[in-house]
This record gives sequence, structure tokens and C-alpha cells, in this order.
Amino acid sequence: MPKVKLTVLESRCRSGCMKQGDVFIVEDLCPPICHELWSMIYPNVYVLLNGGELDQGESRAKWFRQRCGDENRVLIRGEVVEE
Repeated sequence: MPKVKLTVLESRCRSGCMKQGDVFIVEDLCPPICHELWSMIYPNVYVLLNGGELDQGESRAKWFRQRCGDENRVLIRGEVVEE
């Protein structure tokens, strides 16, 4: 089963939950991240965990970049990792 690696690329998180460089591996449960950010990225994580690909301009890929809904304070990258 694929896993999704989440990496915080930028962070100005007002609560200090997310720090630049934080990494989380998602297998089936929500990682310990901010609920606002999780609600934004969960649909993409779900697609990747289930073998799908996401639109990336003119192509499709097994990764995404998403900004937090709280004034774009956090930028996270999600990507499929196979073991």
C-alpha cells in the first residue's frame, strides 16, 4: 500500500503547530497536524493513498503542493512514497 509523505515547505503558522521542515508519513490515519491544513489537503492525500494521480497543469502526478486556508501561512508538499 502506498504512503504519502507530507513535508512543510514554508510556515508562518500562527499557532506554531507547523514548522518548516516538519515531515509526516500518512498510511491510514490523520497525522498530528493542524485541522485547518488537514481539511485542505485530505482529498489529495486520499487520492494518492488509493493509487490515483492528481492534475498538475497539462499532466498528472503522484504529488501535490497546497497552501493552508489560514491566509496561506503554510505550504505543504505531499508525495507518494513506496516501500
